[in-house]
Formats: sequence, structure tokens, C-alpha cells
Amino acid sequence: MDSIRLRLAQLAAHLVVALVALVVIGGATRVMEAGLACPDWPLCYGTFLPGRQMNLQVFLEWFHRLDAFVVGMALLVQLAAVWWYRRNLPAWLLPFSALLVLMVALQGGLGALTVLQLLPSVVVTAHLALALTLVISVSGLTQVLLSGSKASPAPRWWPWLGGLSVVAVSAQSLLGGRMATSWAAQRCLEAGQSCQWLHWHRSFATPAALTVAVFVGVALLAGGWARQQWPLLLTALGLVVAQVALGVSTLRMGLSQPALTVGHQLVACLLVAVLAALSCRRPPSPSTPRSVVLDSPTLETCHG
Repeated sequence: MDSIRLRLAQLAAHLVVALVALVVIGGATRVMEAGLACPDWPLCYGTFLPGRQMNLQVFLEWFHRLDAFVVGMALLVQLAAVWWYRRNLPAWLLPFSALLVLMVALQGGLGALTVLQLLPSVVVTAHLALALTLVISVSGLTQVLLSGSKASPAPRWWPWLGGLSVVAVSAQSLLGGRMATSWAAQRCLEAGQSCQWLHWHRSFATPAALTVAVFVGVALLAGGWARQQWPLLLTALGLVVAQVALGVSTLRMGLSQPALTVGHQLVACLLVAVLAALSCRRPPSPSTPRSVVLDSPTLETCHG
């Protein structure tokens, strides 16, 4: 693999981790009711690092913004590197990198609106939707870069089933996000109000889980290259099981355990990233057989 592609793939892999952290910290900020802990934007209490006002809630909101800033700077570095080495890279990579920068800028704008407009549910949900789109895009980009320019095409069903599972899990996550940002679950459990969001979230969990299970099952039964992806395939299936268990536990405890709620959001984001990576994986190109020169002086001694 070309060295610049490998370095860009490594950068993208680190960005996936940062984006997952960004989504999870954002979820923790909501759970801890810290969305307005910093009343101004982009600074926090008029400074980059608040001192006297610092507590857990302020730290969560401040660190969420810091992570977003780091992600934005890393995407700018990626864009600059792609432009510099554009002659040695696929033509689509430069506009795609520019699109990622545009997306993270829009994400920052939505983050500002959530503070300046006092956490409107629609804006917060759009903020989550764009964050998941970034996770999917960068996770898929990592695999495309790692596959190399001469990778073989995957089986026709692979990107379709993988993409369907990504869409299903993302839609389920957004339903959960919309339910959470409108505090519908709490109102339903405490007063029996706005229960339709909780009902839709629970009802769609089964088809979303089945979509992932079908993708994993078909891949394992198909054999060959598809079955060789079993570590990530089984990881995706394990994350589905963990997600269902966390969701059930969260509701049974009446949303009284913030750690369970944050864990639920973490597993959902990890599942989206893993499924996006699987969907964009491609088989390696078949190696060209080399002729063996028996009288070459560079041949090493063959043992056994």
C-alpha cells in the first residue's frame, strides 16, 4: 500500500475514535443536564478554560467542545495532506475530504445553536444525526484507504446488507436521540405522557437487530472472504446483544442510572462505526504469481 494512503488511513482511524468519543460525551452532557453548563459560545464563561466555575457539568460541556475542535483541526490537516499529495491519490478523495470539513463546520454551527437557542429538541437531534454521519463517513473512509487502489470488489450482497444495517441502526439511534432530547421517556414513565416516542423506539429495536443478524448470518454462511471477516462480524452481533441488554436495564431502572444510559449511547455509536467499516471493506487483490529463479544469488537457504 502506498505510504501516504496508509498514513491517511491511520489518521482516519484515530478520527473515528475521536468522533465516537465526541458523540458519547455529548450524550453524557445531555444525561447530566449539562448542555447549558457553559452559557456562552464558543468560549465558556468568557474564557477558553474556566477555572472558578469548573465542575462536572461544566467540564463535560467544555470537553465536548474541545473534542469537536480537535476533530475539526484533524480534518483540516487531512484535507491539506490530500491536496498536497492529490496526484498520488484517487480523484474523489479531495472533494470528499472537503465535504468532511464542511460537515464538521456545520456540526459546530448546530452545536452553537443548541446553546444559543436553549437546547431545542429538533436542533439537538440534527446535531446527533450529523455526528453519526461523520462517524459513518470516516469509518468507511478508513477501510477504503486500507483496502488500497487495487482491491477486488466485494460480493454484490455485501454492501447492500451492510448498508441496510447501518441505516437501520442509525435510524434506531436517532429515534432514541429524539426521545431523549425531548425527555419523552421520563415523561412517559413518570406521567404517562409522550409515550409514542418510547413505543416507536422499542418497536423498531427488533427489526434493527434482525437486520444486523441477517447481515452477520449471511456473511458467515457464505464462506470465503466474507467469513474471514468474522472478528468484526461477531463484534457487531455482540454489540447488538449488549445494546438490547442496556436498553432493557435502563428502562427497568427508570432511567435512574446515568452510566447505563451513557453506555447505551456508547454501544450504539460503536455499532454504527463497526457496521460502516464492514460495509466498506473489500477483498485484497489477488497476488500475481512470481516466477522462481533457481540460480539467483539472492535466494535464501530453504529449510524444511
